[in-house]
Amino acid sequence: MPLETVPWDITDSLDTPERVALYLEAVLEDGVPALLAAALGDIARAQGVAQIAQRTGLSRETLYRTLSDKGNPQLTTLMAVLKALGLKLTVAPVAGAA
Repeated sequence: MPLETVPWDITDSLDTPERVALYLEAVLEDGVPALLAAALGDIARAQGVAQIAQRTGLSRETLYRTLSDKGNPQLTTLMAVLKALGLKLTVAPVAGAA
């Protein structure tokens, strides 16, 4: 009997600020900039790209392009998107780093 699967979309799981923060923390631990852009795109889709676009002053098309796995957002865009999502970027020392 074949295994039956159902489509899964991360945006369905990003329904609380805590889940959003945990998702971004996990992505940031990998240290891959493209993953951060894609994760922010996932969060923007979960909350509504049109609303995020309005809050940042950027077009939806710009957000879709910039916040994709091939995107490379500038720091100003990153900060604007984080603010529009109700998030902030923090820095912590790496355990065991000299």
